[in-house]
Amino acid sequence: MHPVGDSTRVSVDKLTDDDLPWGDVEVDVSYSDLNFKDGKVMEAGSPIPQHLPIVPGIDFVGTVTHSSNPLFAVGDEVVANGFGLGTDRDGGLTQRTRVPGAFLRALPSRLDQRRAAAIGTAGYTAGLAVEAILEAGVRPSNGPVLVTGAGGGVGTIAIAVLAQAGFDVVASTGRADQLRDSLLRLGAREIIGRLPAEAGDGLATPTWSAVLDSVGSTTLASALAATRYGGVVAAVGLAQGIDLPSTVLPFILRGISLVGIDSVYASEYRRRRAWDRLANVDHELLDSITSVVGLEDAASVSQDVVAGRVHGRVVVDVHK
Repeated sequence: MHPVGDSTRVSVDKLTDDDLPWGDVEVDVSYSDLNFKDGKVMEAGSPIPQHLPIVPGIDFVGTVTHSSNPLFAVGDEVVANGFGLGTDRDGGLTQRTRVPGAFLRALPSRLDQRRAAAIGTAGYTAGLAVEAILEAGVRPSNGPVLVTGAGGGVGTIAIAVLAQAGFDVVASTGRADQLRDSLLRLGAREIIGRLPAEAGDGLATPTWSAVLDSVGSTTLASALAATRYGGVVAAVGLAQGIDLPSTVLPFILRGISLVGIDSVYASEYRRRRAWDRLANVDHELLDSITSVVGLEDAASVSQDVVAGRVHGRVVVDVHK
């Protein structure tokens, strides 16, 4: 990304080794992927990048080609998510990069590089949220779990992971008719439309034992209002907005918990738990919601992700 007057421009450029960012591990990148945040970063005039020019891409998967870090050796397959990739420093939409070893995790043995990229930051975030729901004590016997933004990257992986863990999953999306068959194949028990905005005191009929919300704003408020006593709501995104027009009543009358999920600086323990669970996702299901594009198309497709025109996951083959 380059500055152009008061705006920005995304282009595919040739760089040299001298342009690589600092770090003690060099990686040949095989794949990155497109997440909602990538799209927001690559919007014209985006305020998110902390400096320009910058290589976008908030994650990558690849193979170590040089390392002065004792934890990684040449030939190791690795995955990186967060830590300011693509926002604070050059990210994963590149064929080569250099990062501190602390940014990296060994590729789970059950995943190849393309499927790890298909999971990507969206799936990894979903994994963190599922772990938070389980840590809060919610179990399948407690009742249905709601996934909002069910057609997007986080939502699709969340449905598959929750269903695999035995939960009855209700998927909420504005594209219910269009995506019904796909979401049912992923493991959703029921497909519903977008949640209505809750008015009044912020309480509704208690329905959900837990919620995984990637939407925010009135959708999150509505989900909070309908969460059962002692339930937990994991907030992972802001596709609808950053506001939260709710009241304290769901918290003080039903004892529910609102848990924020941060995928950028999550602890090594939480990262490992999430990826261990994600490695067991059904590979055929994952493949069925994955499309692949090249670097030349990444910027334009990222805007389709932001606009909600993409279902599932988009892998970027950086050599395509």
